[in-house]
Amino acid sequence: MHNSSQLRQKITWANKLQRSVFTSNRSQLVPLRRRCLPNAQIVSNGFSNYHENRVLLNNLKFLLLAQDLITKVIILLTNDDGIYSPALAAMQRQLTKLGEVNIVAPATEQSGVGHSITYLTPLIVKEVCNGSEHWGWAVEGSPADCVKLGVREFCPRRPDLIVSGINTGLNVGINVLYSGTVAAAIEGAFFGITSIAVSLEYDEHAPFDKAAQVARGVIEQILEKKSKDPQLFNLNMPIAAFDRAPEVQVVPMDVTQYGEKFEKRKDPWGREYYWLTGKRPELTEHETDLTATSQGKLSLTPLDFNMTRQSVISEMERWKFELNDLGTPEKTIPANRQNMRASRRSSTKTP
Repeated sequence: MHNSSQLRQKITWANKLQRSVFTSNRSQLVPLRRRCLPNAQIVSNGFSNYHENRVLLNNLKFLLLAQDLITKVIILLTNDDGIYSPALAAMQRQLTKLGEVNIVAPATEQSGVGHSITYLTPLIVKEVCNGSEHWGWAVEGSPADCVKLGVREFCPRRPDLIVSGINTGLNVGINVLYSGTVAAAIEGAFFGITSIAVSLEYDEHAPFDKAAQVARGVIEQILEKKSKDPQLFNLNMPIAAFDRAPEVQVVPMDVTQYGEKFEKRKDPWGREYYWLTGKRPELTEHETDLTATSQGKLSLTPLDFNMTRQSVISEMERWKFELNDLGTPEKTIPANRQNMRASRRSSTKTP
């Protein structure tokens, strides 16, 4: 694994190597080659002409870049709050300590879109820069779209790790099923890549930098402890966890339904509309992600996108379905669009 400072050092050595080749400063050439390419065969004889020097330099640069690309950890970072989220920036700063971070995130907030994908319209992608430096790619699509594009188009090679977050708001309980943040991690798991969704409890003055630091520590230890097979995780951090040394609790996902209701209101023109509200469900006696976060602990849940209920499969295999005595269906002639529109107009009530 190479961090950014090591990569900058290698670039410095490569630049020195280039100057040595073209100034015939062979006294520096051999040690520089050893530092740039420790496994390369060292050739100490001179170089006779410009062409040989150019070929040598190009080969060395290619090998140097290839070596870095193969050995460094490639991380794809996304979210559902949008590419301009300060929580995303905080996570990016911490993940650079683990490898090369490639940001592909939605251009606008996509909270609650779940695992939707875009296929009826084109995906518009725009490069986002921080000053004069590349920052990431803004996608006019869903978090799942971003992961697909990141893996297929924008990462220099297949990522070693996918991180989705930090989300501003916990993704615990059945909210996991609606979350764009978790959906992005699930999409990464579809590719067979270890993926981690990271969420922080909402607060007007949320400690994004501290949360990102803690999340990076958890991610590092996940990668050290997990099996070699790619896995999917959901990490949630309540604000209270940072009042003391954070504690991680491995718990299952809570499946209790939230107390949802709709508030019926009227807009300035007298038209009725509905606003979804609700509160978290009552805590159960069993340890879940809801109980852990309510106690001020970080909840860590391993997830699986295979939604088959395996315990029922063996029972259902014994079922016998008889479909031979259903009779002959009545033939119907579908109305064309013009007749359907005419039917709608004739059935419309007039004031």
